[in-house]
Amino acid sequence: MNPIRQNARVLTASLTGTAVEFYDFYVFATATALVFGGLFFPQSSPEAQGVQAFMVFGLAFIARPIGAVAFGHFGDRVGRKATLVASLLLMGASTLLVAFLPGYASAGFAAPLMLCLLRFGQGFGLGGEWGGAALLAVENAPKGWEARFGAAPQLGAPVGFLAANGLFLALGMGLSDADFLAWGWRVPFLASALLVGIGLWVRLNLTETPAFRAALNHAPPPAVPLGTLLRHHWGAVLAGSAGVVACFALFYLSTAFALDLATKKLGWPREQFLMLQLGANLFLALGIVLAAWWADRIGARRVLLLGALGTVVIGLLFGTGLQSGSGLTVFATLAAALFTMGFVYGPLGGWLSSLYPVGVRYTGVSVAFNVGGILGGAVTPLLAKQMSNAGHGGSIGLLLVAAGALTALGVYLAQSAQVVRTSP
Repeated sequence: MNPIRQNARVLTASLTGTAVEFYDFYVFATATALVFGGLFFPQSSPEAQGVQAFMVFGLAFIARPIGAVAFGHFGDRVGRKATLVASLLLMGASTLLVAFLPGYASAGFAAPLMLCLLRFGQGFGLGGEWGGAALLAVENAPKGWEARFGAAPQLGAPVGFLAANGLFLALGMGLSDADFLAWGWRVPFLASALLVGIGLWVRLNLTETPAFRAALNHAPPPAVPLGTLLRHHWGAVLAGSAGVVACFALFYLSTAFALDLATKKLGWPREQFLMLQLGANLFLALGIVLAAWWADRIGARRVLLLGALGTVVIGLLFGTGLQSGSGLTVFATLAAALFTMGFVYGPLGGWLSSLYPVGVRYTGVSVAFNVGGILGGAVTPLLAKQMSNAGHGGSIGLLLVAAGALTALGVYLAQSAQVVRTSP
């Protein structure tokens, strides 16, 4: 096949698949902020409903490392393509079934239990998604283009976010509050079936990556990739896990948590705040592209360290800016946070891939990315919600300060970890 055509197909598959997966993941996040508390936990106070809903939301981040180990095992032994198809199917089925869940009023305790089960399925599927998509791009990249190719799955995040929030915004503007709460929120979950079909069609037309084929020709894959990874590359796993915390913290504080805070405590109309977030999301895409381009010139490590420093600075201003009451200030706060996220997210595909040899790379990248996601994506917004409930909303930015410091530490320690760069 023509190399240009092959590269275009690889990048399209990497971007499309992760866009679908992040759409699925974020429709749940948006519904968590807007609907799930009252629908599945009506017996609790409004404050407790929000905390319980975010606890269910955080369950996926516990499932993601488990999915990373499971899908990483088959990705390193069977191949990238088949594993990516399986992860997309699991994620899509879990999302679609949420649309048919009864509320607590109809099913009692079984309703939140089923919600937890499907949220776990989402996290399990996504645990195998990002690492495989990143490797699909990086292992097909021409020399010197690793960071730019590796940014393709990262661009799936703003695309998926745009589709999810855009659909919720359209529904909110076109439906009454009663209709939106009764059935309108289910539409984005139903729509995921169409998007999953598109993602599957693209991925089923791929071939295996050259790096994986070369590794198989060189030696058989490890019998248990996780065991090999933890015996010989545990330092790179710890460093990589710390290195991804800031990107998760920035994203989920600026999206799910900010939407919950704005609509339930600060008095913002739902549609107005969704529009602010959609506009700010464009700065995430811009940050990813700039960071990936720069990383291929000066190195992913330097760009990630710059992004970690920017996260600390944003953290000092985030809580005050978010609660300022000024639309312009809130938009600037969200846009700055998401633009900074681009610098701790855009180069991750190339950087994490460089930490592990091909034989355990799928497992290594997936485990590191998703273990770090527990701290950044589950613990951070839950702590922020509890701080806000306790009247300390102005201090939530300190969570970003801590996340930025942890990411900087991880990137620094990766240099001294036992790293095998690119040879099979």
